[in-house]
This record gives sequence, structure tokens and C-alpha cells, in this order.
Amino acid sequence: MSMVRNEALLKEVLKLSAEERADVAEELLASLEGLPAAETKEIEREWGAEIERRARRVLAGESPGVPWEEVKRSVRSRLTER
Repeated sequence: MSMVRNEALLKEVLKLSAEERADVAEELLASLEGLPAAETKEIEREWGAEIERRARRVLAGESPGVPWEEVKRSVRSRLTER
């Protein structure tokens, strides 16, 4: 696409509302990742639900978690094994 066409397209997009520009930006970013925006939104929704489930388990005392220092040691150990 030529630079003139790019600039014309950008000018048109900038006329959109903030919400519409955000939708366009989301679609563009998703296209770089190779996923349609609808699929990206579904993945984000599922991750949000998973985070909420995990947080509820922690708050209910069902999941004690792992101390940060232990996590760092484990990750460093795995990285040096490669």
C-alpha cells in the first residue's frame, strides 16, 4: 500500500470515536497474532474467568500458593537446564 493511501486511511480512522478506534486497533493487533479479534476476546474472557477461580480458591484458603522465592528458584533452575 502506498504511503499516500496509508495516510488517507489513517486520517479516516482517526475520525472514528475512541471506542471505534479501539476496536480497529484490536482487530489490527489480532491480525498480527494471526487470531481473529472475536477469538482473542474469548481467550481473554476465559483467562479472566480462570484468574477469578484461582483468586477465589486463594481467598477461601483452598490454595496456599507458592512463595515467590521458591518460584524464582524453580524457574531459574528450569532455564539453566536447557
